[in-house]
Amino acid sequence: MTRDGVRRRTARVREWLDRTSETGNPATANDLAGPFRFLFWLARSQSRRVAWGGVLGTCWMVGLAVPPWVLSRAVDEGLVAGDTSALIRWAVVLLVVTVLNALVGIARHRTMTKVRMDASFRAVRAAVEHTSRLGASLPGRVSTGEVVTVGIADVYTVAMALTVAGPGVGAVVAYAAIAVVLFTTSPLLAAVVLAGVPLLAVAVGPFLQRIERTGGEYRVHQGRLTTRLVDVLAGLRVLNGLGGKAFVAERYEQQSHGLVGHGYRVAGPASWVGALSTGLPALFLAAVVWLSARMAATGSITIGDVVAVYGYVAVLVVPVSAFIEGGGDIARARVAGRRIIDLLNLPVAPHNDGAVPDGCGPLADPASGVIVRPGVLTALVAARPADTRTVIERLGQLDVDANVSWAGVPIGGVARDEFRRRLVVADNDAEVFAGTVRDVVAGRVEPDDDRIRAALRVAVAEDVVEALPGGLDATIAAGGSDLSGGQRQRIRLARAVYAAPDVLLAVEPTSAVDANTEAAMIDRIRAARRDTTTVITTSSPLVLDRADEVVVLVDGKTSAVGTHADLLRGDAYYRDLVSRTIGE
Repeated sequence: MTRDGVRRRTARVREWLDRTSETGNPATANDLAGPFRFLFWLARSQSRRVAWGGVLGTCWMVGLAVPPWVLSRAVDEGLVAGDTSALIRWAVVLLVVTVLNALVGIARHRTMTKVRMDASFRAVRAAVEHTSRLGASLPGRVSTGEVVTVGIADVYTVAMALTVAGPGVGAVVAYAAIAVVLFTTSPLLAAVVLAGVPLLAVAVGPFLQRIERTGGEYRVHQGRLTTRLVDVLAGLRVLNGLGGKAFVAERYEQQSHGLVGHGYRVAGPASWVGALSTGLPALFLAAVVWLSARMAATGSITIGDVVAVYGYVAVLVVPVSAFIEGGGDIARARVAGRRIIDLLNLPVAPHNDGAVPDGCGPLADPASGVIVRPGVLTALVAARPADTRTVIERLGQLDVDANVSWAGVPIGGVARDEFRRRLVVADNDAEVFAGTVRDVVAGRVEPDDDRIRAALRVAVAEDVVEALPGGLDATIAAGGSDLSGGQRQRIRLARAVYAAPDVLLAVEPTSAVDANTEAAMIDRIRAARRDTTTVITTSSPLVLDRADEVVVLVDGKTSAVGTHADLLRGDAYYRDLVSRTIGE
């Protein structure tokens, strides 16, 4: 789908949300304190619709108890008394009541469907907005599979629990109403009915607790397996080339069987809840009918009362089943809700309004001692690539707790939008979305063909575009799966260059290209960004030789600073590090 298509679809979804949602109030810290608070926020956000669902659910369930009463009147006043007109009159009443209750049932179902959809979209929107605020720091905090599972399985489970609102309220009111009606018929029958449901809750309670306990374990393994699946799909071409597809498939199959085992442990108590939600009310119905028949035989109640009692208790099967099924839905929603709020509680940089200083730095990272001077090409090198990546994450404010300054101003206090516009982190793991070359390179900036071609030239990616039919209008597949690793790397770099930031932090931007292409890329970056600040993490001697300044890290701390030539002459550690890289 093109970028315009994505924007149109997003606009339609937002329009639907604005039209159907009663309020757009975001979740607060209190709303994310626990699964029940999160469920309450979803319900409170559409309180009128939930309340209307409760009213309709109450009318529908209470309405189910009306036909037995009408039928008992038809039996006593029509059949037993031999009055045909009364029989016809009550039959017509029964027909009208049935039709009206069917209409109420349809309205109830439509309302609860809207409740479920609103809760789903609201939870998804909250997750998407939060993950977008986390930005590039997200992969380091939570796995891809966990995010996918939250956005699909957990959101659906939580939304299903919201549908308990209508049937749940209706079940309580209908249960109380039928108990009152039965009390007018026979206090003994009313006492049996009132005592029955608590006993059912006691019987089902342990299974609900087990669902919650085993469901949590299953959910953890499900997220891990989804992460592995995403990783396998992303690296399928590499696996095919290395011949490791069969091995990875075997490992995935083993872990999948393990997940099935966990699923069985969840399905056991869940199946008992499903069976008890049908079986126990049926036994309850049989016991009450037997008792009412014995009372009719002794003359304590009439035949019509027996018919009515049977109908009342048969109707009670619906609210009792709703109680039990609702309990299961809420138990599963507690597990799913916990995973959602764990994602939503990941800390993000606070929103600030401070101004970003003019100019291109300097940037200072006290934790490592790295100082990036403005207007120069700085290279970070370390024996462990993770050390240089960590510095980039702090300088780019991907680590929200980092104490980094821009021209002496702590970047933790500046406006995030302005900061992200003027400083760009170019990561090799950055996503390449599906779209035309023009849309992919332009990114969030308005496309300009001349500037796009200039950015492609800086990244030495002209040949990539020339090899695609359509030039800038050529379509790139999602993830850049139709490009080689080096081509994707150059397209990512072109996107970062096109953004024209004051500060560009690039992580290994030349690691997947040959030496000639690497040399051209660095020379063009130096020329294109002569008056701005550029930081590159690398271990390539070719790149280090072209950098204005090289910062050497040892155990995450600055060990030496200088040009490549000076460090080769005066720093034995750097000389050994570069020699080892050349040997490799």
